[in-house]
Amino acid sequence: MNRLHWVLLTLLIGALIVGAETLLAAGKPAKPATASVETVVEGNTRFALRMHQEFSSKEGNLFFSPYSISSALGMTYAGARNQTEKEMREALCFPNQHEDFFRFYGELQEALLAGEKTEDIELNIANAIWVEKSHRFLRNYLRLVKKEYKSSVSLADFMGNADAERERINSWVEEQTRDKIKNLVPPGAVSELTRMVLVNAIYFKGDWARQFKEKYTRERAFYVSAAESVDVEMMRQTETFRWSEDADTEALELPYEGNQLSMLVLLPKERDRIHVLEQSLTVEKLNGLISTLREKKIEVTLPKFKVGKSYELSAAFKNLGMQDAFAHGADFSGMDGTRNLHISAILHKAFVEVDEQGTEAAAATAVVAVVRAELIPPRFNADHPFLFLIRDNATGSILFMGRVVNPTQE
Repeated sequence: MNRLHWVLLTLLIGALIVGAETLLAAGKPAKPATASVETVVEGNTRFALRMHQEFSSKEGNLFFSPYSISSALGMTYAGARNQTEKEMREALCFPNQHEDFFRFYGELQEALLAGEKTEDIELNIANAIWVEKSHRFLRNYLRLVKKEYKSSVSLADFMGNADAERERINSWVEEQTRDKIKNLVPPGAVSELTRMVLVNAIYFKGDWARQFKEKYTRERAFYVSAAESVDVEMMRQTETFRWSEDADTEALELPYEGNQLSMLVLLPKERDRIHVLEQSLTVEKLNGLISTLREKKIEVTLPKFKVGKSYELSAAFKNLGMQDAFAHGADFSGMDGTRNLHISAILHKAFVEVDEQGTEAAAATAVVAVVRAELIPPRFNADHPFLFLIRDNATGSILFMGRVVNPTQE
């Protein structure tokens, strides 16, 4: 007897805006990571680098949020059982402790939001689930995602009006990302067979702690390869930053106001070695560069750039060994007590914009340091392809990761 299989749709979105406006809110300092949080972060870091390698064969700029992907699929994983659970755990680099994991993830989200907002920074992380109103889901599952993922759960009429529900989900996404991510769910992505849509949205907007001044921005050459260059707007400043290097890579940490979050720029020492860096970037290499960061007065040159990307991640996860979740034999019985659910698509959309602007008060602080430089400082000249990560400093969690190979393209 044939069973009717229902559809799970997992949506993952991230928006990152650096610079531009002041945001008014009260905040508090972030707490150091606990041992349980560190367990989750270590796995998430390995997953971020694995996912980046899946993307690295694509041409052009890259940008995605490993935290967003991990969160939305974590809510899906909470209902997985048997082989489906095992494959998801291995693909996402989750620890083996299935029950403790969700509590640990809840602690991580609380830690990330502990220093949530200041005058110059906003970090918003939101989870939401829409469930078909006529379908029976297990109370224990819904209770878990509400508690540990702080997820809202809304009833939806996918059977009666799937397109209206699609528009409702897109409106929620736009609100959570301050209108930076639009039309995440395309027409046809949800249907009368859809029984659940799981969404994670992460939005970050921050001013540099040591801002770049617009008057020092100049059009300069950016070498997209050893032999080819394009003219781009390059920001420049001389200040004290944390910097490190190994045999083939320089690392520079650019903090945001409040020092809760920072951008880590990884720059190959040779212009045509970005793919070598991507293939060699392990957790051990990354940790080595981070652990040896030291303060140094340095002249920094960095291009302004904007990247917006959309991905359908099913193929990438199948390459990582997560086959069962997409098949009609998937076991998500932890959600509804049946084996009639499977994932139909994993949609991810992310946007980043980096420029020199910041608050007026912060701008006044950085000018003094530039003027007072008396010796010729060493240079960190990002005039060729580089990788960048946005990290939470207290936990080490990678919220966003990307690659810039041509700042003139999105």
